[in-house]
Amino acid sequence: MTSKKSAQKAARVSQRKAQRNKSIHSSVKTAVTKARKLILQNDLDAAQEAVKQAVKALDKAAQKGVIHPNNAARRKSRLMKRLNQTLAASQRQEE
Repeated sequence: MTSKKSAQKAARVSQRKAQRNKSIHSSVKTAVTKARKLILQNDLDAAQEAVKQAVKALDKAAQKGVIHPNNAARRKSRLMKRLNQTLAASQRQEE
């Protein structure tokens, strides 16, 4: 443990923030994983809805400062790219 009073307080504050951010991080990770699984299963209607929820969770996490805005943008981009590729492949199969 640190010896300075200000450092002790900073450690406590950091611990509280980490605990708060952990639940947000977990919900983001769950939403993204759910969307990816649905995309891989070709359940496109459910996948589109799950991607919307994942994007919303990523935006909220970035807004609250839990993840960096560029990190959120990159993850949203990759998720949308994967969904759009799957949608395009399914349309080609229908034709």
